[in-house]
This record gives sequence, structure tokens and C-alpha cells, in this order.
Amino acid sequence: MAQCLSFLLILIFFSTHIHACSQTERTSLLAFALTLSSPSLNWTSSNCCHWEGITCNQDDLVTQLSLPSKGLRHNESISPLSSLENLTHLTYLNLSRNSLYGSPGQTRLFLSLNHLEILDLSYNLLSGELPIFPLSGSIRMLDLSSNSFNGEVPSSFFQKAWNLTSFNISNNTFKGYIPSSLCFTSSSLIRVLDFSFNKFNGSISPGLGHCSKLKVFRAGNNNLSGILPEDMYNVTTLEQISLPLNSLYGVLSGRILNLTNLAILDLQFNQFSGVLPLHFGKLSKLKLLLLQMNNLRGSLPPSLMNCTSLIELNLGANHFEGDLSMYNFSKLSRLRKLDLLKNQFTGTFPTSLYSCKFLKAIRLAANDIVGQIQPEILSLKSLSFLSLSLNRLTNITGAIKILMHCKSLIFLSLGSSFEEEEVPADFGMADFDGFQNLLFLDLSHNEVTGQIPIWLSKLKKLEVLNLKSNKFTGPIPSLLWTLPRLFYVNLAFNLISGEFPKELCSLPMLVSQNNNLSTDDLELPIYSTDNGGKTGLQYNSNLLYYPPSIFLASNSITGNIPIEIGQLQLLRVLSLENNFFTGKIPNQISNLKQLANLDLSMNHFSGNIPASLTSLNFLAVFNVSFNNLEGQIPTGTQFQSFSASAFEGNPNLCGPPLPNECQPLPNDGIDGDDNNSRDVNSEHQVPWILVSAVPGFVVGFWAVCGSLIFIKTWRYAYFRFLDNAYDSLYVMIAVGIKRMKRRVNGS
Repeated sequence: MAQCLSFLLILIFFSTHIHACSQTERTSLLAFALTLSSPSLNWTSSNCCHWEGITCNQDDLVTQLSLPSKGLRHNESISPLSSLENLTHLTYLNLSRNSLYGSPGQTRLFLSLNHLEILDLSYNLLSGELPIFPLSGSIRMLDLSSNSFNGEVPSSFFQKAWNLTSFNISNNTFKGYIPSSLCFTSSSLIRVLDFSFNKFNGSISPGLGHCSKLKVFRAGNNNLSGILPEDMYNVTTLEQISLPLNSLYGVLSGRILNLTNLAILDLQFNQFSGVLPLHFGKLSKLKLLLLQMNNLRGSLPPSLMNCTSLIELNLGANHFEGDLSMYNFSKLSRLRKLDLLKNQFTGTFPTSLYSCKFLKAIRLAANDIVGQIQPEILSLKSLSFLSLSLNRLTNITGAIKILMHCKSLIFLSLGSSFEEEEVPADFGMADFDGFQNLLFLDLSHNEVTGQIPIWLSKLKKLEVLNLKSNKFTGPIPSLLWTLPRLFYVNLAFNLISGEFPKELCSLPMLVSQNNNLSTDDLELPIYSTDNGGKTGLQYNSNLLYYPPSIFLASNSITGNIPIEIGQLQLLRVLSLENNFFTGKIPNQISNLKQLANLDLSMNHFSGNIPASLTSLNFLAVFNVSFNNLEGQIPTGTQFQSFSASAFEGNPNLCGPPLPNECQPLPNDGIDGDDNNSRDVNSEHQVPWILVSAVPGFVVGFWAVCGSLIFIKTWRYAYFRFLDNAYDSLYVMIAVGIKRMKRRVNGS
């Protein structure tokens, strides 16, 4: 029994020590933990091999430290990474997605960790330059993305990186040339290179061709220029080339067809020109082809339809041409997104697209597409984004009757596509159930006639409504303002009459902070065409790009602005110019604390500009020109920063920024300085002057007026005096005018 007990004690002794880490490594880890200000790590046991995020090998040596997404922060004066230099047997270090800062390049971290294979410090606050001494020969994956590293990437950094397979320094502020030479000096095993979202400039130097196993090359969102290096086309293992938002140019070489494993080709927002290679269909594994915002031209090669793996095809904002109906899109059975925005395509809507059953987004806007929308479009059950604006379509009534049954449709843009047709006023409101998921509707610039359709009030999910530049008549339907999610309304440049509806001031999304705006990304991004008609600016891919707004400009709306306007506390744009509004500008507008744009020009407003409007701290655009306003322009905040043109056309307005000064009130000016210098307590003294003046006025008034009332001869004499004075004044003026005419005629 005693022997068994001794044996058990020996087993327990060895089992408690077999995984006990060395004192040196334990001390280093505790030093690392002490540098952290939050949160604290529960590293209290004697055996650090059992600590959270720590892995040891069979020799009790710490080989892995993994603490991603732990919210780690550290004291300002201490760098936590320097304390890890003694963990010389580490093979895996992952501190990604924390809030660590400092400069690893100034520590011995890269030198001392000779066995490190995986180093992931991404998504922190680290900064500084990379060291000039080389990486360890053991390193396989290095991820420093999404930090604040800067400077150039030294070529010596890769001299011993013989086993490097992945190098990611995206989303930093590195500059200089992309170190293509790393393919000469480092491993031929490298598969991933990511330099995107930095400040690299110049051309892409030759050298990538030596990375013979490279699969992913990303360098988008930099300042790169020049042509693509020819040796890039030798890397037949490439599966992804992503170089968007640079200034690269030149034609797409036919040698790109050597890259038969290519799945992603992203060259959007560059300056590439020329035509697509004739046999482009050889890239049969392509899933994403993103060439929008370039200068490409010519017809699409028919072989493009052989890229049967395509999921997204985006050729927008180029100069492509040809009859779209001639292409057999039915071969692209996996296609989910098609964007051919702003080209010179012609023909009718390609019916072969109806065979692409997975299509979620179609944008053919700003081309020369003609004809009508066909009922077959209803076969696209997943279609959520449809933009056909700026074309030459017909039968808007038929189009709406068809599209209202697209159950998945979220975004519908038909602006500038129909001309002088009438939108159906209602489809039988009792059982109307169309467009039940629609968030965005654009029917602008069609010059359609009739009244604003009542069926719009049934679109309970609608957030953005644009009916600008049509010929809608009659009042604004009151039911429209019951839409629970509507926050952007543009009815400008129509023939709308009636008064400003009070119901509009109760729009739920503009009244309550507890709103539920859609933040989901649209299937395709929204581009601006406000800058001279150019589509060069990309905005967010959701409807939050549109600020909460009410546009009623250039109509025939009359009456006052209701005081209930002050309820729209989330409103940012209020555009009421060029109407027939009357009355005073309501003080309640000052409740719209988020208002950035207020235009009330070219109406018939009267009275003063409310001084309370100076409390609108976000107001950047303000215009009340060409009204009947009067008095002094309110002073303070940014009001004097607006140009004089914002106030012109109001003859009785005065004060900066207008040149005409306000006339001083009676008794102002001469004694102003003396009055201001009087004792502040004088306002509490008894006004003895007034006390004595009032009885004097009363006595004097009745002494004169009472005599005229009760003494008839005095009264007759007084009125004769007035008559004589009037006659003398009239004669004097008449003679003066006659003399002036003689002088003018004589000259």
C-alpha cells in the first residue's frame, strides 16, 4: 500500500512539472501582461502553459501566443511587443484586432523570434517603419494590415524570407515603389501579395514574373501609374489581380489570356484604353470582371459569353458599343450582377438575360436602349436592383404594371427613360399589393403628366422617392406622408399646386430619433451625376448616401409654411424656392438642429428673418433672396459668412453681408457711447424724467387741443392756417417742377 502511495506521489510530481513553462518565458509573458491597461489577462497559475492563448510544445517551451480580438490596450509609455523578445521558440504569434500601438520595427521582435512562422498583428494601432534587417527564414505568413505603418518597404526585409507564402501590408500609409524585387530575393513559394490601400506610387516594376506560384496580387487604392509589367502575364498561377483606383493606363495585352486560372480581374477606376482581346473567353474561370470607370471602347468580344463562371460583370462608364440584344447572355447562367452603366450600347433590352435566373442586379442606365419592358422579367425571382434610367423606353404604365410584381425589387430607377407619358393614378387601391419591398423609386426627368399617383402611399417600405422634373399637377396626396420609412422626397420642378401639407410635418422618419433606416448594402454602388453630368464619384452602396430631405422647389405651392415644420428634427435639406409661399418665415425652423441646406428664395415671404435661425450650427447653404423680407439680417454664427446673393431682392433688408446699412433708431447714435458707459445700476433707478414729462405732456396737450375744441374762432383760424400752408406748399412744388422742366428742355 505504501509503495502504491509513493508511486502515485511520483506520478503527481512529474505530471505537475511536465508542462510547466520555463521561468524566463513566464517572466516575459507576465511582463507583457503588465504593459496592458485593459483588459487584464487571467494569467495567475504557476504553469503558463495553461494560460489563455498560450500553447507549449512537449519540451515545455512556449510556441504559440494567440490573443486576437481581446480588446487589448496598453500603457502609453511601454511597448508590449518588446517584452515578447525572449519567447525565442514562438512559431505562431497572433495579436490581431486589438488596440496595441508602438513601433515593432524599433524592437528586436523580428530579429529574436527566429522560429516564427506566422505573425499576425493586423487591425491594431501600430506605426513606424519596417526594419532594414531581414525577416527570419522561418516566416511563412506576415500580416501587418490595417495599422499605421509608414515609409518605404526595404528590399533587404525579404533577403532571407525563403519560406514566405503570404505578405499583407494593406491599409497602412506605406509609400514609394511596390517592392516587386521581393520575388528575386525571397521565396518562390509566395502565393499572396497585398499592398492595397496605401500610398505607393510610380509604376509596378518588373519582377512579379519570378513569383512563379503567386495566386493573389492586390495593390488597389494607391497612386500607381504606368502600364502593367509584361512579366506579370507569365505567372499562370494567378487567380486574382486587383488594382482598382489607381492611374494605370495602356491597353489590355492579349497576353493576359495566358492567365487561364484567373478568377478575379479588378481594374476599375483606372485609365485603361483600347478594346478587349478578341478571345477573352479563354479566361473561362473568371468570376468577377470589374473594368468600370476606364476608357475602354469597341464592341464586346462575342467570346466573352464563354466566361460561363462569371458572377459579376461590370463594364460601366466606358465607351463600349454595339447592339446588346445580339449577345447571348443565357450562357452566363451563374451571373448575379450586370452593370453596363454609361456606355453607347444600343438595341432593346436583351431577352437572353431572362435566362440568368440568379440575377440580382441589372444596370443598363445611360445607354441608348429602346423598346418596352417585357413580362418575362418576372422570371428573375431574385432581382432586387434595376436601373434603366437615361434610355429611350416607352409605355411607362406597362412597365410599372409589370415591375410592381417583382417581389424582391428594392431599388428601381427609371429616370429620364420615358417622355411625356402619364403615370397611372391608381391600380385599384383596395387590393394594391405591388412593390411591397421597394426602398428606392426614381421616376424623375420623364416629363410624365397627371397627378401624383395615389398608389405610392401603399409602399410601406419606401425610403427614397424621386419624382423631380415631371409635369405632375394638383396637390400633394396627404396619404403620402403616412409612409413610415420615407425620409427623402424630391418633388421639385413639377406643376404641383395647393398648400404645404401639415401632414408632411409628421413624417415618422424625420420626426423620431428611433428610426430604422436600411443600412444594408445595395447590390451595386450609387454613383453621382451631379458634377457636370460625370459619373466619376462613387458613394456608399446604401441609401444613407441620401440625406433626409424635402425638395418642393419650382412648383406652384401657396400659403404659409405651417409652424408644425419644427417637428422634422432630423431634416437636413429643406428646398422650397421658386414657389408662391406667403407669410412670415416661422421661428419653428430653428428646431431643425441638423438642417444643413435651407432655400426659401423666390417666394413672397414677408417680415423679418427670425433671429433664432442663427442657432442652426450646421447650416451650410442658406438662401432667402427675392422675397419681401425686411429689417436687419440677424448677426452671429455663420449668417454673415453667406454671400450677399443669398439676401438680394429684398429691398428692405439691411446689414451685413448686404452693402446697405441699417438706419439707426431715433435717439440712437450721438449719445450711444455715453449711454453705454453709464452705471449698470441706472436701470434700477426711478425714471424721474419720464415722471415729470408725462404730466407736462398731458397739460400741454389739453391746453392746445382743448382750446381748439371749445373756442370756435381759434379752431377756424387753425384750420385756415393749415389750408394756407397746404396751398403755399403745393404752389411752391408746382413752380419748382415747371422751372426744372424748362431747364431740361433748354439744355
